[in-house]
Amino acid sequence: MKNLSRHEDRYKAEMRDLQIELIKLQKWIQDQQLRLAIIFEGRDTAGKGGAIYRFTRYLNPRAMRVVALPKPNEVEKGQWYFQRYIKELPNPGEIVFFDRSWYNRAVVEPVMGFCTKEQYELFLKQAPVFEQMLLDDGIILIKFWFSIDIKEQKVRIEDRIQNPLKMWKLSTVDLKAQQMWDEFTNFKNEMFLHTHSAENPWVIVKGNHKPTARIEAMRYLLARLDYPEKSQAKVSFEPNPEIINVFDPSTV
Repeated sequence: MKNLSRHEDRYKAEMRDLQIELIKLQKWIQDQQLRLAIIFEGRDTAGKGGAIYRFTRYLNPRAMRVVALPKPNEVEKGQWYFQRYIKELPNPGEIVFFDRSWYNRAVVEPVMGFCTKEQYELFLKQAPVFEQMLLDDGIILIKFWFSIDIKEQKVRIEDRIQNPLKMWKLSTVDLKAQQMWDEFTNFKNEMFLHTHSAENPWVIVKGNHKPTARIEAMRYLLARLDYPEKSQAKVSFEPNPEIINVFDPSTV
């Protein structure tokens, strides 16, 4: 029990220090009128929402947004696929956290039959071009993929089913996630291969242990950007390579 308490205290202290640095980062984004978009993707129950909550908990709500779009309505279905996401992009001085993003079309939609083969293939062709346009226009884009194994996902899905406080999180996709694990894996790998680049890399976070995943994702973001007072931080910005890594095409 003492060891558990010690680990929890260490986690809370490090989380607090990182959240202080995120406040400094946000102030710099505001002062410099920069635009930062952070994508949180991953399998169902991978911990995306919990990570976003820790990222945003102490940030100025006037200078940040969390975007979690519902399924497209009939009008949006007839639009260019990226159109409804474009209006959610950050304004000058703003950070936007995407709780899922345009990458729905890369994995969830083709697995579940929510898009055609032609729509899927067009997405893989257009996504890198779209993101290069964002980069060229000065938007800073970070793409996180939270990864968990099949056993951990099963535990978390069962928890959602049994826990009345978490039932709202349960979806039809969750219920099929286990039986269609291999299909999700195949489309995930294709997504990485087609949309990863040196300029807009995928950053893979091992999420079986939620607290560690949150810490390392924060650390990676802070390491990527140089903001004032960074050198005065009380916390390390060196990400743990056992937990977080930039995607390596040779691993697929």
